[in-house]
Amino acid sequence: MSEGLDGRHRDADGRISEKHGNTRVDTLRETYGDDFLAGRRGDTHLETVRAETGKSLSQLVREHNDND
Repeated sequence: MSEGLDGRHRDADGRISEKHGNTRVDTLRETYGDDFLAGRRGDTHLETVRAETGKSLSQLVREHNDND
């Protein structure tokens, strides 16, 4: 399988796989920087952040990058 955006892998049908909802914020910070989702605990799950904000990971990353 080839790599997709942000180093994510493509599924067999060519779609870029999504991060799992149980991915922790501290794991995301390894990819997107120590200040990603500042104010959130590292043990918070992505699905919790998405539910509270109504935003996808792509939207959160875009906002983070726009604030840099």
